[in-house]
Amino acid sequence: MAGASTRLRVRVIPGSQRAGVVGRHGDAWKLRVTAPPERGRANEATLDLLAGTLGIGRADLRLVAGHGARDKTVEVAGLTSDEAERRLAP
Repeated sequence: MAGASTRLRVRVIPGSQRAGVVGRHGDAWKLRVTAPPERGRANEATLDLLAGTLGIGRADLRLVAGHGARDKTVEVAGLTSDEAERRLAP
């Protein structure tokens, strides 16, 4: 699976009391992070949360769109779309 990769759409709610994957939000995944939306902190927290939830290294994730928005696109290396969806599902 080394060559596999996918892109995930996520909707991030920064400044939450608890971090975690909430569920689906349309065709995106809704995530909560405790970090504030300033100086890229929420973006970093989003990538850390996804890495832990997906069981992959932080270096295998890259934010490709939505740096300053709640709606983001994250590229995931090493996982197929189906595998990423399975790991994010509650």
